[in-house]
Amino acid sequence: MKIPGPDHPITIAPLQGRVTVQFKGVRVAQSDKALELKEAKYPPVIYIPRSDISIEHYVRTEHRTHCPYKGDANYFSLSANGETAENAVWSYEEAYPSVKEIEGHVAFYPDKVTLEIH
Repeated sequence: MKIPGPDHPITIAPLQGRVTVQFKGVRVAQSDKALELKEAKYPPVIYIPRSDISIEHYVRTEHRTHCPYKGDANYFSLSANGETAENAVWSYEEAYPSVKEIEGHVAFYPDKVTLEIH
């Protein structure tokens, strides 16, 4: 486990406004309680509480990845309107202490969904 610091900063803050996530024209998440994670020089990532997703569009996969700063990520595919995006969603179900706020949230690859902030 690595701890965020000056050489690899990570900040997490409430996202201002409501975020809506659509896949193939179907709303798969909407939240007023999303978080924005900014990590080093990567683009910001929006994390949405699992309570604000439409779970019927999510299928857990066997895919896993590891981040030395955040922990082990589990993945979900999205399905809607007869189409599927494999491993389009990830979640840190046991996030490391320095990013514990994102536990119980999901994030989306922006090239697989449409994210709108209003």
